[in-house]
Amino acid sequence: MNLYHLLQQRADAGKPVRAGLIGAGKFGTMFLAQAAATPGLEVPVICDLSPDAARAACKAVGWDDARLGATRFTDDAASLIEDTAVEVVIEATGNPAAGLRHALLALEAGKHVVMVNVEADVLAGPLLAERFRAAGLVWSMAYGDQPALVAEMVDWARAAGFSVVAAGKGTKYLPEYHHVTPDGVWEHYGLSADEAAQAGMNSQMFNSFLDGTKSAIEMAAIANACGLEAPSGGLAFPPCSRDDLQNLLIPRAAGGVLERAGQVEVVSSLHRDGREVAGDLRWGVYVVIEAPNAYSAACFAQYGLPTDASGRYSAMFKPYHLIGMELGISVLSAALRGEPTGQARGFAADAVARAKRDLRPGEMLDGEGGYTVWGRLMPAADSLALGALPIGLAGGVRLKRAVACDQVLSWDDVEVDETDATVRLRREMEARFAPSG
Repeated sequence: MNLYHLLQQRADAGKPVRAGLIGAGKFGTMFLAQAAATPGLEVPVICDLSPDAARAACKAVGWDDARLGATRFTDDAASLIEDTAVEVVIEATGNPAAGLRHALLALEAGKHVVMVNVEADVLAGPLLAERFRAAGLVWSMAYGDQPALVAEMVDWARAAGFSVVAAGKGTKYLPEYHHVTPDGVWEHYGLSADEAAQAGMNSQMFNSFLDGTKSAIEMAAIANACGLEAPSGGLAFPPCSRDDLQNLLIPRAAGGVLERAGQVEVVSSLHRDGREVAGDLRWGVYVVIEAPNAYSAACFAQYGLPTDASGRYSAMFKPYHLIGMELGISVLSAALRGEPTGQARGFAADAVARAKRDLRPGEMLDGEGGYTVWGRLMPAADSLALGALPIGLAGGVRLKRAVACDQVLSWDDVEVDETDATVRLRREMEARFAPSG
């Protein structure tokens, strides 16, 4: 609650916070819109595969000629990271290999990183976060994205003395969505392919939200940041309203659906028959808490908190998230406080590749949101025991043998280049966090 004051002190001293943005897609563009309206926050360098498109994005969100003229546009991420004008590096490419490569360069350059790229965070974030902490640098989740917002709610709950029973987000989900491909995605968003193309919408990216992959990645990031568990059978996506969180997302022994307390879970805005859930949490995040004693439970009732029948469990939720428009919170927290807005502290959960259909030897996997695989949440210990293939490495690799529909893929199922830098980093993380004994 002090960030704006700290920022104004920096601005008054003529030392604005300066961030470099890598990836001027939708998330990055939303940040750029708000950065221009935040005195004391500057973006002196923007990197994108198309610098002209990045410049056009800045114009589209209202940047004036003076701000544009003071900004360097480039397609060279290394030059941005090395630039002495950049204090905080924002990695928003969405490409896990690129994200990890940029993170290592930032670590070498002594720069804080805000990792919008959740795919990179889940693939090797626990290891990178450990390295950044050791160097006295910040590795941070991106505020505005759901994992960071959930991590904040979990931190609030624990710091206030409550036990965290469940935490997660809402989404639109039906079981059949796991097998949807980019060819069939737009009907589920109420769009035609032509309408989506005119809006510049990427079918594979949007399909990753629909087929459950993005939910698995985000819940893995939350579990790793908050020390929560992944359900042993994967996400259940129970239909649930905002008003029913404290009744449903509690342990089965208490009348809910969880295996045990302390899990991540995603709630669906659709009933299994396709009807919309009244009062859904499709765009929001939540935390379910447990009162530590009878007195606290009585206070829940006295102050109007919704509770389950026992009175012990209650929930807090945030109905919306503003994505890139809130990203400045992470940038300022890193630069002014030296603190992340959520950060992996261990390897509790993983997002692994599962076949969307029967796959043949010789086929090339196409990764997140594609035609061949979707991402399934799994406890990290189970992933390591199975030798499961991370979803972040399931693109651009060839199958060595047949894999049946809905089977989790393993490292042994694909041709892996063990000399690849991303593969080596992931292997190092697996070895670092493998169970001992």
